[in-house]
Amino acid sequence: MQLTPEVLQQFAETSVEKLVQVDSSIVAAYLCGSTVLPGNPLLGGTTDIDVVLIHTREPRLEREILRLTDDVHLDLCHHTQDSYRQGRELRVHPWMGPTLNSAKPIYDPRHFLDFTQASVRGLFHRPDYTIQRAQALLDQARQTWVGLQSISIALGPNVVASYLKAVENAANAVAVLEGEPLTERRLLLEFPQRAEKLEYPRMVIGIMGLLGAHNIGDEQIRAWVSPWQESYDAIPEESRPAGLHVYRKDYYLRVFEAMIDGGEPKAALWPLINSWTLAASVLSAGNPAYQGWREACQQLELLSSNLPEKVAALDAFLDQVEEVLNQWEQESGF
Repeated sequence: MQLTPEVLQQFAETSVEKLVQVDSSIVAAYLCGSTVLPGNPLLGGTTDIDVVLIHTREPRLEREILRLTDDVHLDLCHHTQDSYRQGRELRVHPWMGPTLNSAKPIYDPRHFLDFTQASVRGLFHRPDYTIQRAQALLDQARQTWVGLQSISIALGPNVVASYLKAVENAANAVAVLEGEPLTERRLLLEFPQRAEKLEYPRMVIGIMGLLGAHNIGDEQIRAWVSPWQESYDAIPEESRPAGLHVYRKDYYLRVFEAMIDGGEPKAALWPLINSWTLAASVLSAGNPAYQGWREACQQLELLSSNLPEKVAALDAFLDQVEEVLNQWEQESGF
């Protein structure tokens, strides 16, 4: 079967039909993510179908993963309808705004979602709203940077995760000036094109430096796939994060392989180290699988006495992002 956006949407609609039959609290549902965006939703022959279910009451879970085929899984997020009351405020939310702007409603019998989406889409692309979304991401990155000032050395996965989140927010502060925020598997794959459009191509070098990519060769990334897999498999099921569900293992592995074999090995570094850090956060430090992550982070200088240098470099990169935003705002006439 050819996995076209139309087929993926049909999968989503069929799944939602079944879900609403057993859960009367679902008031609306929409499709979002790569399935509704331009371009091929598949990476490495795999994809997830992102669906948000809106409930009238507090849902039992925030996120769950359902297997559809070996190549496709359903990634369900559960929200309460109270989160959607203020459509105009959502318009400038750096993630919810773009998501709702491009979302495709697939269940909305009471037209609850119609009203919210109309409010979000109204003047969505106006430059002052765009810059607010970008500035919100930059502000979040700066707040994280401030928190890292008191840390002289990364003590474990939580500190590394905070640092990586700041890098992600900084990159997306730039990326949202030219489109949707970039998700995990696509961050390093598509950021170069966004930076090129803004005429700041050297920002890619900055991102790679923050991740320690200049310290390693392409073959090192290939060599890390096996210990990454060991860490993934070692996660205790009772503490496994939804994002690292067993059904998502090939979703990662096959994109690593596609990027490495396709001549984009450094693009695989972000989803690899980001997901690996999440896995390490639920492993004990004495677990042999944890040591693989620790050694990788040491090579990337994310878990060593070099961390303060990385944090200083992050500060400089954030200053550059601020310059990009200021320049973009001036050229837009605001």
